[in-house]
Amino acid sequence: MKRARSSEAFLGGGRLRARRRLAPLLAAAAFAYLLFVSVKLAGLGSAGPAAPAGAGAGVGRLATAGAGEPLRGRVEEPAARAAARGVSGYGRITGEMLRRREAGGGRRWGRLGNFTELERMAAEAWALGAAAWEEAAAFTGDVDALASRDEGPVRCPGSLALGGGAAAAAVAFLPCGLAPGSAVTVVGTARAARPEYVEALERSGAGNGTVMVAQFAVELRGLRAAGAEDPPRILHLNPRLRGDWSGRPVLEMNTCFRMQWGRAQRCDGAPSRDDDLVDGFRKCEKWEREDIVESKETKSSSWFNRFIGRAKKPEMTWPFPFSEGKMFVLTIQAGVEGYHINVGGRHVASFPHRMGFALEDATGLAVTGGIDVHSMYATALPKAHPSFSLYQVLEMSDRWKARPVPEEPIQLFIGILSATNHFAERMAIRKTWMQFPAIQLGNAVARFFVALSHRKEINAALKKEAEYFGDIVILPFIDRYELVVLKTVAICQYGVQNVTADYIMKCDDDTFVRLDIVLQQITTYNISIPLYLGNLNLLHRPLRRGKWAVTYEEWPEAVYPPYANGPGYVLSADIARDIALRHANHSLRLFKMEDVSMGMWVEDYNATTPVQYVHSWRFCQFGCVDYYFTAHYQSPRQMLCLWDKLSAGRAQCCNYR
Repeated sequence: MKRARSSEAFLGGGRLRARRRLAPLLAAAAFAYLLFVSVKLAGLGSAGPAAPAGAGAGVGRLATAGAGEPLRGRVEEPAARAAARGVSGYGRITGEMLRRREAGGGRRWGRLGNFTELERMAAEAWALGAAAWEEAAAFTGDVDALASRDEGPVRCPGSLALGGGAAAAAVAFLPCGLAPGSAVTVVGTARAARPEYVEALERSGAGNGTVMVAQFAVELRGLRAAGAEDPPRILHLNPRLRGDWSGRPVLEMNTCFRMQWGRAQRCDGAPSRDDDLVDGFRKCEKWEREDIVESKETKSSSWFNRFIGRAKKPEMTWPFPFSEGKMFVLTIQAGVEGYHINVGGRHVASFPHRMGFALEDATGLAVTGGIDVHSMYATALPKAHPSFSLYQVLEMSDRWKARPVPEEPIQLFIGILSATNHFAERMAIRKTWMQFPAIQLGNAVARFFVALSHRKEINAALKKEAEYFGDIVILPFIDRYELVVLKTVAICQYGVQNVTADYIMKCDDDTFVRLDIVLQQITTYNISIPLYLGNLNLLHRPLRRGKWAVTYEEWPEAVYPPYANGPGYVLSADIARDIALRHANHSLRLFKMEDVSMGMWVEDYNATTPVQYVHSWRFCQFGCVDYYFTAHYQSPRQMLCLWDKLSAGRAQCCNYR
């Protein structure tokens, strides 16, 4: 036993000495690896531009329309302020951005000389925005005619032939949208299945990843709000003849609002519930399915039922409405509660209206995929766009004007991201949750942050709106989806330079905020500890493929830091102040997703000052839930509906427009 123990001790000591000899080698290897990574990624943390983009200088200073509210320059250097005053035709803030751009001489202003894709995009947007602002200032036309190409009243035909033949356009324009009773008809032939490669199938070991697919899509689309942003899909109808993951023919319907897809409605041949109706029609009708065996009557029961009379009418069975290589007539009819899909004169499915859209928004028809289009028609169209006139959307009343920013400290500053042509969305917010006593009495301040459009009439209308209501901060660069992060930086800068607030909130113009509850909620936390409050995502992985792909150069790590969903979150003013300071000295890292960017910035701040991360599902990012703090994807009509319910003491959702 003693020998055994001594031998074990000897072997253990040998292993220990070997490990001690190996430790310096491992440490040296680790140091060399870290040195290599630091050299390769040296410029990654400096995507914060000092540059023409508005990424550094571009949105580092803001422009407020009209007599607006200039930034008080708490972060700005005196020399910069003096130089800005010398630029004619612009306000002090916009002039500072011009001065920096001219001083750069077109050089790459990145800290290490490497111009990132985001900086290039922002530089182009800033250059176009400067010209657009000059045009808007000089525009003397009728801004009420902004929706018309000839700046006159728009009249629309009651029906349209949208194309046909082999050269039929895939996209057609519906100038005044749709109205209840309007119908769009597509006559086409579904193409035969073709092989497609699906990487996920090959990874799962299901063959070589090739699958036969036969499908097409018919979409009702709206107008895009910003450059590089895909147009919204008001109705996405996707017949899948072959290739669906279920292995059977399927009709899939969905919407895509602000580049976010909703939950799909799938019809696979099984009928929906009798009480699940849209305008009295079933959401999904029944058709023949091979995996469902229908019960058959015996001969005696059949004669017996005929003799005494049937309890109900015999049910007809139909096959899937589309076949490869066969012609079909598809009609989408707009109803009061939703859209109704008919094929060959038979009702197949109905899709309820989703929040965020109105019938008049459906100004485009797109047919894509495996289909040969023979003809397309639109009938029973509205004769005029119901929201054509700017003054039918904007109510120019002193009642809705914003109060000046108070000099005394306030509890909350709210920055609302909006697009140039979202006149109706902004007006709905002014009439609803911006009427909370906290805003009216000066304990909270809300401002819209809007970039410019390519159309000078819309920019001129925006300028006029900002001058009248006094609640819009105009950012003089051309709006792009990828540059939303610059608006978030602008909110932080405005919140620490123009107001003295304990907390800063960011939300979108389709977000309804229960301001009284949000203010009550933030008072429950220790004000001396920085706060990051919202619907938090933990261990969220970046997508490496597809439309939302993020390259390893953009984000090399496996997961994002914790971040709150963008439709609504709250952070302490000291975090916003740190963001503004780091942006001013060009050390703030920018990312194309603004909510992920905020998570990065808060994580950096948390490294030196502990932050309270507080999660609440009541900051709803996918729509509305009862007893919400914020409700997302709310249309102007839903905003008014929610406000009416709150006024009656009910914090409940509005399902339809």
